[in-house]
Amino acid sequence: MNLGVVADAPLAIKIHLATVIPAFFIGTWLIFFSTKGARRHRILGVVYLVLMTVTAVTTLFIRTLYPGRFSLIHLFIPLTLFGIFGAIRGIRRKDIRAHRRATIMLYAGALLIAGAFTFLPGRMMYEIFFR
Repeated sequence: MNLGVVADAPLAIKIHLATVIPAFFIGTWLIFFSTKGARRHRILGVVYLVLMTVTAVTTLFIRTLYPGRFSLIHLFIPLTLFGIFGAIRGIRRKDIRAHRRATIMLYAGALLIAGAFTFLPGRMMYEIFFR
């Protein structure tokens, strides 16, 4: 594991990592292990959505793949924000199915799929874990 890559990274990447890593673990717990609707689920759900919002916003400032330009992975930014909005809208309308669908899609799309791309050769997570 090469954590020196993180130490040398721009601030946006450090903030991104500081929000996406706990969001992954909180999201995993919320979806698979928590008692839905319980006080702890609601509190951690708010924390999760805030972390995911900061994660998405910081991604706007990460342009290391194509310096100065957006890459295809940036397409996950509006999808992430749409998922956050859908989760909030669903729960406010007391539409549990819509809330569940939005949160699962948010978790799968923003954390699992987009996260998988960061482990490709040449990307930072690849450098951290495989070099």
